Amino acid sequence: MRAAEYIDGQTLVVLGAGESGVGAALLAQAKGIRVFVSDNGPLADSYRQQLEEAGIPYEGGGHSTEALLQAAEVIKSPGIPDKVPLIQAFLAKGTPVISEIEFAGRYTQARIIGISGSNGKTTTASLTFHLLRAAGKEVVLAGNVGDSFAASVAAGNHPEVYVLELSSFQLDGLRNFHIDIAALLNITPDHLDRYDYKMDNYIASKFRIAMNQRADDVFIYFAEDANLQGGVGKFAVRARQQPVSLADIDGSRIRAGAYTYELSTTALQGKHNAINALFAVHMALAAGADPGCLQAGLDSFVPVPHRLEKVAEVDGVTYINDSKATNVDAVYYALEAMTKPVIWIAGGQDKGNDYTVLEALVRERVRALVCLGVDNSKLTAAFGPLVETCIETRSAAAAVAAARQLARSGEVVLLSPACASFDLFTNYVDRGEQFKQAVGSLKNLA
Repeated sequence: MRAAEYIDGQTLVVLGAGESGVGAALLAQAKGIRVFVSDNGPLADSYRQQLEEAGIPYEGGGHSTEALLQAAEVIKSPGIPDKVPLIQAFLAKGTPVISEIEFAGRYTQARIIGISGSNGKTTTASLTFHLLRAAGKEVVLAGNVGDSFAASVAAGNHPEVYVLELSSFQLDGLRNFHIDIAALLNITPDHLDRYDYKMDNYIASKFRIAMNQRADDVFIYFAEDANLQGGVGKFAVRARQQPVSLADIDGSRIRAGAYTYELSTTALQGKHNAINALFAVHMALAAGADPGCLQAGLDSFVPVPHRLEKVAEVDGVTYINDSKATNVDAVYYALEAMTKPVIWIAGGQDKGNDYTVLEALVRERVRALVCLGVDNSKLTAAFGPLVETCIETRSAAAAVAAARQLARSGEVVLLSPACASFDLFTNYVDRGEQFKQAVGSLKNLA
């Protein structure tokens, strides 16, 4: 249906027909709201099918700007920057522009756990969900992992608790959304291209997670993160503050208040995972989980794909998929966790990265660098002088083949890109799956 024939002053316009956009449209329809979906690019077949089956009007391959501007309210995909002309036109007109998270929050009475940070969000959100479920809570995981929040609400889910992974882009679209238990895991440089290359702008975006919290809510943060320390006061966090500290980690044990849990019996290895586990335990306890149930939950947790995921061992070489490491800090944790010499596969779409923090680890642990990206100049300049060999490739298969030639028995091939994936891949999942497929081919040949 043509936009001009459908949109009037009562219509909700959804910009972007991806996971969050289609979820928002389905929820709007379920609530009897007149809705129209517009995407500047072609729609994926799966999302087109969902809209057509639901009878929701849409357009793809471009926006009908004049008609769209008649909308009563706009939900935009988190991938659309506020700077684009269409969004600026809505804002100039005074039309509310919100996120799918804000919209979905209007239609649930569940307690909300919101988790954000530059790194560790997916693991921590998944672990928090797992712990609550192990403790017998009715809980749904959504947001930036799994189904969209709106799609889950539209499906009729009425859990006791929603665990939401929230990106800075999703937080930017919040207005009145209330989060009962908020966690900021860390704030390190990421997505700076979206924030005018200003770290202060990125920090402000992250702290939006706490902006609607009240004094009886909980705000959990990493005590050793300087950006978080400064932000707690600067952004006037009103909730009860619960710092998580490295002092709460004693070898393989973590301590949350009066309770101690053992990680040596779990798949959560490495300091970064100990921190993630601390956050998850604190959030589960804050949500009312029985402390006695949490050790069994920790023991049964299976780590998420694409985050330090061991793929295979071929000819004595271990291949690890860390495709979700799309910034420098995530790569730091990955390299820090390595105990064998590394053939490092990195590269992609740079987001304003500062690689200097990795130099010492690269000198110590990386023997060769295989670049995987369209433009590898920044990587080669930063690390070429620090490694024995530096090779450039433009496909996952070529990168794995090059790494195989370089790697020796007893070493590790680590895909940990430090960059976004969009120059060569659909997303980090696509990059990780292509890496795993290429490694699988090696295994079949071995």
